[in-house]
Amino acid sequence: MRGIIYTAMTDIKKEIDIKTDRMIVNMGPSHPVTHGTLHIVLELEGETIEASHTNIGYLHRGVEKLGEYRTYQKFIPFTDRLNYTSSINNNVGYTLAVEKLLGIQSPPRAQVLEVIACELGRIADHIVCVGINAVDIGAFTAFLYIFKYRELIYDIFSRMCGARLTTSYTRIGGVSRDLDDETIRMIRDFLTRFPSAIDELEALLTKNRIFYDRTRGIGEFSLENAIQYGYTGPCLRAAGLEWDLRKKMPYLGYENYEFEVPTGTRGDVYDRYLVRVEEMRQSVRILEQAIENIPEGPVIIQDHKIALPQKEDVYNTIEGLVSHMKLVMEGVQAPAGEIYCATEAANGELGFYIVSDGGTKPYRIRVRPPCFPIFSSFDEQVQGHMVADAVSILGSLNIIAGELDR
Repeated sequence: MRGIIYTAMTDIKKEIDIKTDRMIVNMGPSHPVTHGTLHIVLELEGETIEASHTNIGYLHRGVEKLGEYRTYQKFIPFTDRLNYTSSINNNVGYTLAVEKLLGIQSPPRAQVLEVIACELGRIADHIVCVGINAVDIGAFTAFLYIFKYRELIYDIFSRMCGARLTTSYTRIGGVSRDLDDETIRMIRDFLTRFPSAIDELEALLTKNRIFYDRTRGIGEFSLENAIQYGYTGPCLRAAGLEWDLRKKMPYLGYENYEFEVPTGTRGDVYDRYLVRVEEMRQSVRILEQAIENIPEGPVIIQDHKIALPQKEDVYNTIEGLVSHMKLVMEGVQAPAGEIYCATEAANGELGFYIVSDGGTKPYRIRVRPPCFPIFSSFDEQVQGHMVADAVSILGSLNIIAGELDR
């Protein structure tokens, strides 16, 4: 017997061999446990998954193509819509790529502020992953203990840049705003309270027998397979490889911070949970060092061919007015060439490949999202597991459809 599966976006038919005693179940593209527009077709014998087929593209918005029609500065808001649970990390990754193309660096104070933003974004992202995956498995109480701290982080972001979710915080050559005393107080208050929340989370989950049985050995993935698929981030480290771009290829002065890179041994759902929990603790360490060592100085480069001049210069000098007008109307002039720049985002290596023809708009932008190679392995991971296990595996991979499809 042969079955035909229709994708929701096209009229293309996908034929698969189906044994007569197998049942076809659609998981998504609109389903609470997919947390986005993901479509997974499961072939079941009873409740055992015999085969899985993933379809992506439901959230494709042509972000990379749109980048060819926007100036370098105007592409920043598009990066917010990639991984929207930690959009500020995307802002930093993209502007670092443009700065590499221009051959410039943001001022020391701006670099520390970007580190603070990235680590807060990493914690917020891990809170979503761990908290929501616990809910999917059935541990709702743990979600309540930890999720309020994501709201505190979003309050900090709102104070930093005026937005909670889609931040657009960075600028080419620095950041849009400095931190005021109240923002620094909020961050210190968060760092004081958050470690006890992690302790509460672990008290509820780490040695909980039900949670342990639902996650240990589920979705186990060897290090060899993880490397072959192109894993990065917590999922790769859970498989046993200590690979973190903040350590291996430092940027923004990460080499000056003391922190550890946690790893697992089995690469299963439980190890992914443990790695993310420990990464939150390490992010707290980095934040404590950064917030106490913010250097003085400007938060954006003082080159008015790249960064907007101060308002008083725009209002009172012809040079400032002309510089402001040219940057807004035309954008930054980048030299011809091509670069690739990668940062350690919450889910793994987030890379931007930019080709410049010497104009004010990119000739080509290519985003290397962490989610794509990780989601590619889902079919292999769930084979032989139960339907309920597919839910916990998907949650542990932390697939964000915005960057998966782009």
